[in-house]
Amino acid sequence: MLAVYALSVAIERCFFGTAHAASAAPIDPDAPYISPINTAWTLGAAFLVFFMQAGFMCLEAGFSRSREAVNIILEGIVDTCLCGVLFWSFGFGLMFGAGNGWIGQQYFMLHGTPRTYGTTGVPMLAFWLFQFAFADTCSTITSGAMGGRTGFIGDILYSIGVSGFIYPIFGHWAWGPDGWLNNIKPVPFHDFAGSTVVHTIGGFIALAGAIALGPRIGRKFKRDGGGFMPGHDMVIAAVGGVILWFGWYGFNPGSTLSAMDAEGTGRVAANTTLAACSGGLVAIAVSYPRFKVWDCGLTVNGFLAGLVAITCPCYWVTPAGALWIGAIAGVVCVYGLELIEWFRVDDPVGAVTVHGLCGIWGTLSLGLFASGEFGAPTSTGADVSSTVRGLFYGGGANQLLAQLIGSASITLGTFAASLLLMYLVKKTGTLRVSEAGELEGLDLHEHGGPAYPDLYNVGIGTEGLTGEQKQ
Repeated sequence: MLAVYALSVAIERCFFGTAHAASAAPIDPDAPYISPINTAWTLGAAFLVFFMQAGFMCLEAGFSRSREAVNIILEGIVDTCLCGVLFWSFGFGLMFGAGNGWIGQQYFMLHGTPRTYGTTGVPMLAFWLFQFAFADTCSTITSGAMGGRTGFIGDILYSIGVSGFIYPIFGHWAWGPDGWLNNIKPVPFHDFAGSTVVHTIGGFIALAGAIALGPRIGRKFKRDGGGFMPGHDMVIAAVGGVILWFGWYGFNPGSTLSAMDAEGTGRVAANTTLAACSGGLVAIAVSYPRFKVWDCGLTVNGFLAGLVAITCPCYWVTPAGALWIGAIAGVVCVYGLELIEWFRVDDPVGAVTVHGLCGIWGTLSLGLFASGEFGAPTSTGADVSSTVRGLFYGGGANQLLAQLIGSASITLGTFAASLLLMYLVKKTGTLRVSEAGELEGLDLHEHGGPAYPDLYNVGIGTEGLTGEQKQ
C-alpha cells in the first residue's frame, strides 16, 4: 500500500508539480461561499443515486437466468469500483473541464478544480461524487443488455472505455462548461438530469454490445418461432425496479443541486412520480390485449420508461405534461421491446428500449411540453428570465429542433464509438465466453460457484435440467 501511495504522489508531482500533501495553501478569505444546506442536499441525492446500483443488480439478476446471477452482481460491483477510479483520474475532467466544445481538458485527478461548482455553493468534491454516481449508472445500463454471455475480462475492458471515455466525452457536449450543444442558436439544447446524457448513451452502448456479442445460445426470436427468455426471479426484479424508482428521487430532484429551490425541487419530484405512474399503467394496459396476460416484467419496464423519459424535461413541465410524457413512454416501451426483438437483438432486461429509445423520447418531449413557466434553476430558486417553452405551449419549433440536434448527435456518436469499442474488445477474444462456459453457466464457469448452491445440491441446478431448460 505504501508503494502504491508513493507511486500516486510521484504521478501527481510529474504532471502537476508539487503534490497536494506537500502544498497546503493558505485559505483564501475571498473564496466562494459554501452552502451547507445545498451541500447536504447534493450529497444525500448522490447517496440515493448510488443506491440505484442495488436496484440495477436486483433488476438485471431477476430478469436473467439463475446460473448468471453471481456474474451480474459482481459485474455491477467491479464496474462501480472501476468507474470511481476512472472518473477521478480523467473522466470528470474530460466531461466537466473547460477545453473546447467537444472535450474537456482540465481537472484531471481533480487538480485545479475551483472550490465550488456553479453558483449553488456546493463543494466540487460533493459535485464530483454526485456525477460519479451518474457515470456509474450509465455503465450499469450497458451490462444489462449483455448478460448471460459476456466474459468477465471483456466486461472490465469495455467498462474502461465506457466510464473513462465514451460517457465523459459525449456528456461534455451537453453538460460541459463549453459543450457545443450549449451554444445552438437560437436556443440551446437542454437535458436537466440525463435522458440523453445518461440513459440514451447507456442504452446505445448496450445496443452496440448486444450486437457485437450476438444472442445467447438457444435464444429463439419471435420471427423464428420463439420468444423472450423468462427471468429466474420476478420478485427480485420487481423489487429492483422499485429501488430504482426510489433512487430516481436523487437523480432528478437532486439535479437542482439546491435545497433552497424548494418550489423547483418539489415540482421535479412530483413530475418524476407522475411520469412513472402513467408509464407503468399504460405499459400494462397496452400489453394485455397483445399478450393476454397482465405482465409484471413489462409493467416494471413501463414505469422505468416513464422515469427515463421525464429525466430530461422534469424541471420545465407541468404535472399534466409529466403524465403525458410518461404515458407515451409506456407505449414506446411495449412496442420498442418488440422492435428490438424483431431485429433479433438479444437484450435480456430491455435496456436498449427503456433507456435508449425512451431516453430519446424524453429528450424530444421537452421541445413539446415545456410550459414556459419555469426558468433556469439557481441556488435559491428559478431565474424566470430564462424560460423554456415547447411547441404545445406556443414556443414554436426552436426548442424541439435543438433537442433533436442534441439527441441525434449524441446518439449516433455514441453508437458509432461503442460499436468500435465492442468490436475491438471482441478482437481480444474476451468479450464472449466459450460455448462450453455459457452452457455451464457464467457463475460456475467464471466465478467458481452458483448463486443458489442449495438448488444444485438437490439436483435442480444445471446438471438436473433438460437441454432445453438449460438454455
